[in-house]
Amino acid sequence: EVQLQASGGGLVQAGGSLRLSCAASGFRFDDYAIGWFRQAPGKGREGVSCISSSDGSIYYPDSVKGRFTVSSDNAKNTVHLQMNSLKPEDTAVYYCGVCRLDTGSGEYEYDHWGQGTQVTVSS
Repeated sequence: EVQLQASGGGLVQAGGSLRLSCAASGFRFDDYAIGWFRQAPGKGREGVSCISSSDGSIYYPDSVKGRFTVSSDNAKNTVHLQMNSLKPEDTAVYYCGVCRLDTGSGEYEYDHWGQGTQVTVSS
């Protein structure tokens, strides 16, 4: 059974940093891309990263580029999201999941996400 569990969220002031972790199990880690998406109250889902451990490709949307860094630890089946220079608009529940590019829409899609972790950035 594919399982992904996010952790590491919290409350931080604007300009601060947080590091999220995603523990994956139940599948061969190298065969999939893993990424993060977020959902704020009243807003739609927004993908914020996707990393492929097989070819090293990484995706970030413009909203987080230069501030967020995703990394993969294949030995531990873990993906991290380092978030720096956080802004109040980054406040959301963050989830990790298996990610893929939908070539039709050009958007990244996420599957098999587990429980998310709350990130709150105060102004």
